[in-house]
Amino acid sequence: ALFDNRYNIFGPRDGLQNEKEMVPTRVKIQLINMLSETGLPVIEATSFVSSKWVPQMADHTEVLQAIHRSSHARYPVLTPNMHGFQDAVAAGATEVAVFGSASETFSQKNINCSIDDSMLRFEEVICTAKQQQIPVRGYVSCALGCPYEGPIEPTKVAEVVKRLYELGCYEVSLGDTIGVGTPGSMAKMLHYVMKEVPSSALAVHCHDTYGQALANILTALQMGICAVDSSVAGLGGCPYAQGASGNVSTEDVLYMLHGMGIKTGVDLSKVIEAGDFICKALKRKTNSKVAQARSKSS
Repeated sequence: ALFDNRYNIFGPRDGLQNEKEMVPTRVKIQLINMLSETGLPVIEATSFVSSKWVPQMADHTEVLQAIHRSSHARYPVLTPNMHGFQDAVAAGATEVAVFGSASETFSQKNINCSIDDSMLRFEEVICTAKQQQIPVRGYVSCALGCPYEGPIEPTKVAEVVKRLYELGCYEVSLGDTIGVGTPGSMAKMLHYVMKEVPSSALAVHCHDTYGQALANILTALQMGICAVDSSVAGLGGCPYAQGASGNVSTEDVLYMLHGMGIKTGVDLSKVIEAGDFICKALKRKTNSKVAQARSKSS
């Protein structure tokens, strides 16, 4: 089976936003350019958030304007509000994403407003984007658990996902922000969400804090989800979720998909090279088991 060509890579934004040391702009640009040559169809380039809250993303305009865009890839950017959206469009963004939460407390801490207020913000962004024919993706954080509230009711997740979908998000990504999910809780949550929104409009975004990310992704694939978010070298975390480790690594997801006979059109060895490049720049080891195994055997 061809993997529906909706494989999303979040290294440049979600992977780097949590880094304490400032990552040089040229390094971000080179990482995106390397990922563009791998065959990945979606690369989230940066985030148009306030540099006061996420200083690592202060160079968003420079990054977006300097990258070499591949004709086969899309380069969405995160836009939390109208101000961010306008800045993103001015910088040349052709696709944007909004991010909400299934947890009321996390919404307050992450984007400084309630879930209801966040929907009003998103409605304004999505309506304006529609007028300009710019596609909008949605994220729902804490779909399987919250660092403040603990487990989240699947019905609550389904309600938030449905609202984003009805506002006009072409796809909604379900985030296990703190990586506490298991195949059991993933299946239960998807069961409720898929009653409200078709599987073709859903994606999963798994963090690997408890080592469950690949198992959770496999569960989602078996239930008909065809879009998976990941991060090169397993980088990332969340500034507002203490203890959450990185996203599932792109290398490990690709290895699993290829082992299942799924044709992704992505060159795994080139992704490993990009992961090696950014890990050297950050002076750290990769979180990818596949990259670790390949480096030992070579």
